[in-house]
Amino acid sequence: MSAPVDPTTTPAWEKLTQLASDLRPDLRGWFAADPGRAERFSLTAGDLYVDLSKNLVDDAVLAALVELGEQVGLAERRDAMYAGEKINVTENRSVLHTALRRPRSDSLVVDGTDVVVQVHEVLDKVYDFANRVRSGEWKGVTGAQIKTVVNIGIGGSDLGPVMVYEALKPYVQAGLECRFVSNIDPTDVAEKTADLNPATTLFIVASKTFTTLETLTNARMAREWLLRKLRDAGSLDGSERMDADAISKHFVAVSTALDKVAAFGIDPANAFGFWDWVGGRYSVDSAVGTSLAVALGPDNFADFLAGFNAIDRHFAEAPLAENVPALMGLLNVWYVNFFKAGSHAVLPYAQYLHRFAAYLQQLTMESNGKGVRTDGSEVVTETGEIFWGEPGTNGQHAFYQLIHQGTQLIPADFIAVATPAHPTKDGDADVHELFLANFFAQTKALAFGKTADEVRAEGTADAIVPARVFPGNRPTTSIMAPALTPSVVGQLIALYEHITFTQGVVWGINSFDQWGVELGKQLAMQIAPAVAGDADALAAQDASTQALVSYYLANRARS
Repeated sequence: MSAPVDPTTTPAWEKLTQLASDLRPDLRGWFAADPGRAERFSLTAGDLYVDLSKNLVDDAVLAALVELGEQVGLAERRDAMYAGEKINVTENRSVLHTALRRPRSDSLVVDGTDVVVQVHEVLDKVYDFANRVRSGEWKGVTGAQIKTVVNIGIGGSDLGPVMVYEALKPYVQAGLECRFVSNIDPTDVAEKTADLNPATTLFIVASKTFTTLETLTNARMAREWLLRKLRDAGSLDGSERMDADAISKHFVAVSTALDKVAAFGIDPANAFGFWDWVGGRYSVDSAVGTSLAVALGPDNFADFLAGFNAIDRHFAEAPLAENVPALMGLLNVWYVNFFKAGSHAVLPYAQYLHRFAAYLQQLTMESNGKGVRTDGSEVVTETGEIFWGEPGTNGQHAFYQLIHQGTQLIPADFIAVATPAHPTKDGDADVHELFLANFFAQTKALAFGKTADEVRAEGTADAIVPARVFPGNRPTTSIMAPALTPSVVGQLIALYEHITFTQGVVWGINSFDQWGVELGKQLAMQIAPAVAGDADALAAQDASTQALVSYYLANRARS
């Protein structure tokens, strides 16, 4: 892979610097002077309708952003990713999450192997398993049908599945439920299993290497819970043979480490693999989504994958000036690098997307929270943003004050669907229409604000007028879709994957490694003996850590 282009040396960056210096944001004036602005700055990608018109840009800025994308080689690097080149340079890996959703009729040969064939071999296995669980053919050790699937993972093996499960709850098969365990805090396992019947519970342990500390610790606790509960119920006699039979019927794995899977007690035939070219935060559409395939069914999961693929094709084929994820990524660069925006709000007006912002935190911040470029040199610009948000009117009554009238510029993406899953009325009023009125009103208020004269015209006392002025010119992007279907959820995820990629290309960073999470994990293993009472290990720590561990040891209550 060629060295990254320093974006600050491009003619486009110089042009953007001047445009930013000269820009006097006036969304009211821009809309008044340009009746075609909304139509011209609105685009479609798949089923997504995306309105960029309330961003702090004009035609010149958008043109310069497109030029920046061209001059840093966005299209070339996108094509290299799609082709399987090893763009993850620190791990010498291809980046092929887009291959996970390519149709069976496609072909992509990487290092002599058609990865699309591999993908569909695993999908077929996952779908067969899902159908067996859904139909009741797969039974637990007592002969009972599975009613609850507990996914044990962390990071991408948890955030993606739980977000999509919550987003698509109306599509979950009646009588089936998924739960998700991730935190190594023993409370997580305890709470998630507290009311479950072990005879009707199936655990999916998702760990590529089957060595992830949190996941394997939770899996062992779940295994102990299963065996203890089944023994207490008289379903097991305590023999190793019956214990092994119970584990094989109540545990499956998402992993390629078949020896470790077998050592745990899981039949390797019930392990679903994925590849080193799939990063954890890009893996929900791989075998990591096995819990989703069970809950939603293979047809809905295939529709989910088709949604991803629709945006993949748009990103690959649309000119940059009409390319929705590319433009949204370039707009994020505009705000981060030229307006010093440090955070980005994602505000879904769809309650089922209540975990979407949390999912995007890993996708965007683990990908682009980097301080060095792909050639090992220091970055030359700010990188990354803090992504955050809450759904709908909940956020309005919590933090919108800061977005509307605070001193920080916070770009925000608003997401809504036209047709709700639950078309409820309050008397004669359509509640979804009332809900969407808030969606439309918020972006209007953020864009156009409210002047002092408008406040005074309402009869407000002069002393209070300044507090009730809304400055406006707060940038937003509105994203709408017909309904929250499996395809649309896939499209939303792919949209933000490619937004993240676009930003990473401009900044010259590797969006596909995550070395920043390693040091804390390494130190935890060194500190663990001290926490367990090893005096020598405690003495080896810094003064602050010693004091904190000593406090813990002195105050830990044990039953």
